[in-house]
Amino acid sequence: MIGLIKGTVVDLSAPQACVMTASGVGYEIELPLPDFCQLQLHADCQIWTHLHVREDAQLLFGFNDKATRQVFRTLIRINGVGAKMALAMLSTFSANELKQCVQSENDAALTRVPGVGKKTAQRLLIELKDKLDHIDGSSDAGDLSLATLDASHLLSETNNEAVVIAEVESALISLGYREKEAQLAIKSARSQVDDADRADGDAVMDTQTLLKQTLKQLSGF
Repeated sequence: MIGLIKGTVVDLSAPQACVMTASGVGYEIELPLPDFCQLQLHADCQIWTHLHVREDAQLLFGFNDKATRQVFRTLIRINGVGAKMALAMLSTFSANELKQCVQSENDAALTRVPGVGKKTAQRLLIELKDKLDHIDGSSDAGDLSLATLDASHLLSETNNEAVVIAEVESALISLGYREKEAQLAIKSARSQVDDADRADGDAVMDTQTLLKQTLKQLSGF
């Protein structure tokens, strides 16, 4: 089992990162978007990983802290919740936000995750009851929602608007969002990003900023 990878980020293509280790092996790792957004090209990183083995593939999922990985492992043990849905849940909500949804029995919030209907959300609330109590949002430094990410971490080396929009749309579709749903959220997020840029006197839009704002639109947080 591959549990932890240390190395240098050599490629970022949301939501996947390629990390080159000191031994010269490059690992392709798929991460929740908040974790992905904290990575920087050509920077060193440490990622806690989960190797997911299927009949047709071996997939490596990564997380910036052990607690989020444990939540992921808790989710995929639930009947009907695959790795992709678990990743989408941890992209829509931070681990602590997910804990709050369960504690408050907020099934409506869970339906914002692509692929989660009302019945599935209600079943998740029952099956996750008391299973996320170990999460301490006050002390878990890795538990960052998209609303609190540092805008200085850029995912792409280009600020070309068309490329940025394509990257964000591709990331959302890979998580299970419908194309039209993703496009509408991006359109709304772009207007907010543009308004903020005009207020700051800065017209540059990067992938991280647009992705962060778009996920806020989709999650409602």
